[in-house]
Amino acid sequence: MTESFDAVDIIRTKRDKGTLSPEQIDWTIDAYTRGVIADEQMAALNMAILLNGMSRAEISRWTTAMINSGERMDFSSLGKATTDKHSTGGVGDKITLPLAPLVAVFGVAVPQLSGRGLGHTGGTLDKLESIPGWRAALSNEEMMRQLADVGAVICAAGAGLAPADKKLYALRDVTGTVEAIPLIASSIMSKKIAEGTGSLVLDVKVGSGAFMKDEARARELAETMVGLGSDAGVRTVALLTNMNTPLGLTAGNAIEVEESLEVLAGGGPEDVVELTVRLAEEMLAGAGVHDADPAAALKDGRAMDVWRRMIAAQGGDPEAALPVARESETVYAPADGVLLELDALSVGVAAWRLGAGRARKEDVVQAGAGVRLHAKPGALVRAGEPLMTLLTDTPERFDRAKEALEGDVVIGPEGDRPAQQLIIDRIA
Repeated sequence: MTESFDAVDIIRTKRDKGTLSPEQIDWTIDAYTRGVIADEQMAALNMAILLNGMSRAEISRWTTAMINSGERMDFSSLGKATTDKHSTGGVGDKITLPLAPLVAVFGVAVPQLSGRGLGHTGGTLDKLESIPGWRAALSNEEMMRQLADVGAVICAAGAGLAPADKKLYALRDVTGTVEAIPLIASSIMSKKIAEGTGSLVLDVKVGSGAFMKDEARARELAETMVGLGSDAGVRTVALLTNMNTPLGLTAGNAIEVEESLEVLAGGGPEDVVELTVRLAEEMLAGAGVHDADPAAALKDGRAMDVWRRMIAAQGGDPEAALPVARESETVYAPADGVLLELDALSVGVAAWRLGAGRARKEDVVQAGAGVRLHAKPGALVRAGEPLMTLLTDTPERFDRAKEALEGDVVIGPEGDRPAQQLIIDRIA
């Protein structure tokens, strides 16, 4: 067949700060998916987009073209509202685990398509796979049945959703173009819109442990994604949230499940509870439910009931003991004072080096590995008290994990207690 456009002309247009037409964008995504545009050509175009940006109209069309590269899910037959949450990823971010069953308590369906961890950020599927028997891969029919019966599902996205994104994502990873906001926004939103949810809440992390270290760039990403959702008819809001310090007191897989169970039992760390409840309120409002009390549903066990049914529906045993790392080593406070800083990136890298994460997609993660914190910024600590416990099955990993933490735990004089604002802003 004769192609409508030439890849080199399209690269030149973006290189020279021009605007791509809707037809050029449609052809580019389709031709790349078909293999007509070579990886080196798409890499050049990605770099031009990173350096020169895209207009709102271009990003919207690019996202639509990616959605159109595959199937779209349709939940209209469920007869109830659907809502979903996406986090841009952080350290100790186990919020999806208590959140999905919590929202389902109120009769709203939560089709939560999640991913695996790469580098220092954890993956929801890796965490859940530490539960004996639980499986991430569901057919569309199984997913629909579970949404009808239980109201919530957390599973892997099928290969049919936005296949163009899979090729583009892998290419961006190895060509230094991951940070391009038009490409991040279209990657996230093409999958979420193709997923077919009626409303969406975005948790855009800001800080050392986040993908976006800078608040202005995080805000730009959030505004771009909210715009893309609105353009596609999906009611979308975003929260900017703090990721300078890990969420909760655990970073790993099984230990994050354990902490999520504490939250579902009405306890757990304050920051995890606060963010879970706030995101639940936003998701329920997006689905048209305004009189719900998510905090009460955590306290009285209703969310835990849905959790048990959700895990069992995917082959997991909600009563089974979680894996425990074979080896542990404690890191102690070097001085008396107030813990001023506990860097999220450093804790995430330490957990990764202990075996909780992967450097390449094919790597196997250790279910029991990770970091358990005993204090958060603002806490009074005494020299010789435990600050954190490192967990792994392979003790030769301890030294590299401790190297990641050097210099990133700051203790100062009493009275210097830092104020940590968890939710920075709401963007709609």
